[in-house]
Amino acid sequence: MAVTSAVGLDCCNLTLILGTVTLCFLTFMLQKLGVIFQIFHKVESDSTRHGGELVAEVLKEHGVKFVFTLVGGHISPILVASEKIGIRVVDTRHEVTTVFAADAVARLSGTVGVAAVTAGPGLTNTVTAVKNAQMAESPVLLMGGAAAGLLKGRGALQDIDQMSLFKPLCKFTATIKRVCDIVPVLRKAIQVAQSGTPGPVFVEFPIDTLYPYSLVRREVGMKDSASGFGQAIVNWYLNNYLNNVFAGAWEKQDMSPLPVNRPFASLSQVQNAAEIVSRAKKPVVIVGSQATLPPTPVENIRAALEKMGMPCFLGGMSRGLLGRNSPIHIRQRRRDALREADVVLLVGAVCDFRLSYGRHLSKKAKIIAVNRDKSQLYKNSDMFWKAALAIEADAGSFIVQLEENLKNFRCDPEWLKMLQERDGEKEVANRLKSKEKTEIHLNPLKVLYQLEESLPDNAILVADGGDFVGSAAYILRPWGLWHSGCGRWLCFGGQALPARQ
Repeated sequence: MAVTSAVGLDCCNLTLILGTVTLCFLTFMLQKLGVIFQIFHKVESDSTRHGGELVAEVLKEHGVKFVFTLVGGHISPILVASEKIGIRVVDTRHEVTTVFAADAVARLSGTVGVAAVTAGPGLTNTVTAVKNAQMAESPVLLMGGAAAGLLKGRGALQDIDQMSLFKPLCKFTATIKRVCDIVPVLRKAIQVAQSGTPGPVFVEFPIDTLYPYSLVRREVGMKDSASGFGQAIVNWYLNNYLNNVFAGAWEKQDMSPLPVNRPFASLSQVQNAAEIVSRAKKPVVIVGSQATLPPTPVENIRAALEKMGMPCFLGGMSRGLLGRNSPIHIRQRRRDALREADVVLLVGAVCDFRLSYGRHLSKKAKIIAVNRDKSQLYKNSDMFWKAALAIEADAGSFIVQLEENLKNFRCDPEWLKMLQERDGEKEVANRLKSKEKTEIHLNPLKVLYQLEESLPDNAILVADGGDFVGSAAYILRPWGLWHSGCGRWLCFGGQALPARQ
């Protein structure tokens, strides 16, 4: 009797376990197929709206004024919708130009730059510019077309694994699987692009998430009447897929920008830095591109630097920060100044090849490094230099905070005077070199000095070439600031492009 009861109990337990497993499996499958999602979100099959409209509306809410593109069928709804609501669509002749242009807009405006290109080769053509934006820490949103979700990996037009290509280059990558995901994913992407250390982000749009329901249904290829059980199953699967893409597509969503997360120096960090600087006899400030990033207006940064009076070397986008003839802006013989300095502030500057990997920093100097990116903050510190104080924070706001904690500090005028005299000596030497005659080619220094003397204030210069641009960095003097607060220099691909507006 006892044995019979035990067997019956085991059977009941087994039945319960099998039932639970079956229920879990069914729930998993229903969720994976989107059936549960469709129960709670309506499919408006009669709507003529399309996903491109949602994209355009999000961009508009985020203050985007330009979308750079090379028109392609995969992304046409984005372009049409953007143009309808007043966003200027700029068509280019090569996809790489779209991202370079978006990068420039991002640097000059302080907001995210936007590019949209078609699938496959359209996206692969942007890789150089995306990598450049990554290295330049520029907030760029790249939107790319893709094959329909049903056809991925089945040989569709221009279908490649795009996500694997862009994951190493971008801070954030995502594929849109439902139309209702467009708004939250784009808001997240734009937030990430501008947060922390800015950089490029990539959002992939399968073509069926951008076009209207009726058109996508027609392209899916469902037959009106099923001739057999197999066709009925296929029709159900296709219809379910379609409904899953469009479920909840037009439900009202918040499109406003998400808060941008930026790291700021703590009060104790600023006080420690102020204590080091207050004891300095020969301080030097190296200002990098990061100092021009939002949210601190560059006018405030300039004022803070001028009040402290420390000699400054400017690089990248910070060129022009101090105007044309600032007494604290030193251009020549940086290597000598770094070797003699007792305190060096690297604010947004990196010890890479531009600073000889830190080899010219004096071993006796106290180095204060400020950078949003931890890897850049400590670049080559294990080999040639070591920070007395390393602060993972926004460089621009740090400069303003530092000045506020150094109200009674003023740099030794004799140290500044010595560097100014060296500057003048080098200027004289360059002038003499510019007058040297050449047998065949132009004297590049002469060309640059003539440009400096003759160009109007609203001129914009674009240059390419390492040595030539390197010389331009010493001779051409940006005379002011962009209205957005950025310096009048753009740096692409490691080269400096001076621009005067």
